[in-house]
Amino acid sequence: MTELKSTALKDIHLAAGAKMVPFAGYEMPIQYSGLTDEHLAVRNGVGMFDVSHMGEFILRGSKAIDLIQKISSNDAEKLEKGKIQYSCMPNGRGGIVDDLLIYQVEDDAYMLVVNASNIQKDWQWIESHNSFGVQMQDISDRTSLLAVQGPKAAEALLGLTDMELAEMKYYTFQKGTFAGIENVLVSATGYTGSGGFEIYFENQHAEKIWNAIMEAGMPFGIKPAGLGARDTLRLEKGFCLYGNDITDETSPIEAGLSWITKFTKDFVDHKYLKKQKENGVSRKLVAFKMIDRGIPRQHYPLFNEEDEQTGEVTSGTSSPSLKLGIGMGYVKTADAKIGNSIFVEVRGKKVKAEIVKLPFV
Repeated sequence: MTELKSTALKDIHLAAGAKMVPFAGYEMPIQYSGLTDEHLAVRNGVGMFDVSHMGEFILRGSKAIDLIQKISSNDAEKLEKGKIQYSCMPNGRGGIVDDLLIYQVEDDAYMLVVNASNIQKDWQWIESHNSFGVQMQDISDRTSLLAVQGPKAAEALLGLTDMELAEMKYYTFQKGTFAGIENVLVSATGYTGSGGFEIYFENQHAEKIWNAIMEAGMPFGIKPAGLGARDTLRLEKGFCLYGNDITDETSPIEAGLSWITKFTKDFVDHKYLKKQKENGVSRKLVAFKMIDRGIPRQHYPLFNEEDEQTGEVTSGTSSPSLKLGIGMGYVKTADAKIGNSIFVEVRGKKVKAEIVKLPFV
C-alpha cells in the first residue's frame, strides 16, 4: 500500500470535524456536517471545498498551443489570455484519457487542470506527444485549490479582493491579490452548477486563505463541504465524472461530449471520432430519474421495456434537491430516447425509471 498524500489543509479539516476517506491517493474530507446539509448550503447559499488533490500542469513555449491542439478534442485556438476551456484527451483507441480544463495564462503559457487519479497517466500521455519542444512543469504538489461555490459566493468573497468577481464571466479568470496574498488565480468555474469560483495558490498560504474565506462567508452561512456533496451536486447537473461516466472505454461522442469535440483541426483519434459522429454510435449516455422507489448505484444493470439488458448505471444517488433517485448510464441507442421507461435492477428487483433531459435541477 502506498501512503496516502494529504492536502495542506488536513489539520483544518480534522478540527472542523471532517470524516476523512482515501480518494485518488489522498486523504480527503467526504463530509463535515452531513451530505444533505452541505449540498443544500451550496445550492442555496455558499459552501467551500478543498480540491487541492487536482493536478495542474504548466505548458510553455511558442509551440505549446500545437501540443494542446494535438492532445485535446476541443479547439484551443479559440482561447485568449484570461479564458478557460473544458475539453478531453482522446486516447487513440476511441476512449478518453481524461477530461480537463485549459487555462491560457500568457500568450505562450497554459495551465492544464486534470483529475487527481490521472495525474501520472495524463503527464505521461502529454509527454509522449510532446514532439514540439514544449516546456512542461507539474505544479500539482505545490498548488492548493479551493472551490467556493453557490449563488452567494461572489458576495461572500467581495471584501477579500479588488478583483471584480461579480462581473467575472463563466469560464474566465483573473490573477491578483486575494486575502492579502499576491499572485492568486481566481476562476469563475466549478463542478456544482451553482456558480462560484475556484481559487489557486501556493500551499503555504492554504490555512490563511481558508480561514479568511470562512470568516468572510459567515454572514452568508458558508459551510465547509466534502467530496460527498461535490458528487451529488455535479450529478444533479449531469456533469460527467471521470472513472464513472467517462473512461478509457467511452468515447466523447457516446458520452454526449460532441460539443467539446471539434473537427476543424487534426487531433488524436479525430478520424475515428468524426466517423462515429457521422455514422452514429451504438450506445449513449442518458440521464434518468426514478419513478419507483430506489437508489441507483454504479454498475447496477439497466433493462429496457422488453426486459433486455440495455446497459448499466455509471453514476447514481439520491438527489438532496429532488428527494428521489437519479442517475446516468449507457444504454443502447435504440433505448436512449427522452421519455422512455427503463428499469434499474436494485438488489435483484427491477424498479422503474424514466429517461429525462439534463440537468435534473
